Amino acid sequence: MSLELSNSLWVSITALGGVGVMAPVALAVAAWLMVGYRWKYACAWLGLLGGADALVALTKIAFIGWGVGVRAWDFTGISGHALMSTAVLPVALFVALLPTRGIVRGTGVALGLFAGVVVGVSRVVLNAHSVSEVVAGCALGAVVALAFVLIAWRAESGKLSPTPVAASLAVVVIALHGVPVPTQHWITVIALDLSGHERPYVRARWKVKHYQIPQRRTEVCLHRSADGRLTAFIG
Repeated sequence: MSLELSNSLWVSITALGGVGVMAPVALAVAAWLMVGYRWKYACAWLGLLGGADALVALTKIAFIGWGVGVRAWDFTGISGHALMSTAVLPVALFVALLPTRGIVRGTGVALGLFAGVVVGVSRVVLNAHSVSEVVAGCALGAVVALAFVLIAWRAESGKLSPTPVAASLAVVVIALHGVPVPTQHWITVIALDLSGHERPYVRARWKVKHYQIPQRRTEVCLHRSADGRLTAFIG
């Protein structure tokens, strides 16, 4: 795979791993699991993915709010795009191919993992994440995907055929590709609210160790005394 692709193509690839695409696909997979198999498989899938997503959010909140990271690895938080793509795409193909032979299902999982890694590579090419952050995201996503595959490998098939499942998932991907979801903004707001800092930590200044710790937010409170005078104090 050559890294010398056009920038627009890399942008298109990276958009595939966005929450706006992968989250609906993950929910569609859960819906098919409930319709065609057992609800416990849907719960296992959403539980695994939700736990991994929470871990991603925690690493990002820790850096944005408190500057927690690993400078030697240029690590400021697990890549969400890498996680979602390497977790969702293999499972989506696996569920679509569940009625088929094991070798076919396994091939689908492998192709999904490969596609997820390509999305991860796009994050590095576009300077959205460091290599360590993408590797962590891909590894975590692969663990989620393979854990679910092991859980559901022997699921009794027969209620669903691959065609409608695959077609519906493809429609979701095509329809929502490129739809922006401001997850980074939401995480930043949460991190600043929790830390009480006025501004977030940013990678460039954090890496060179010339970063002034963000000041904590201050609030000016007014108190009216009995004689009607206003007194201002910092709260």
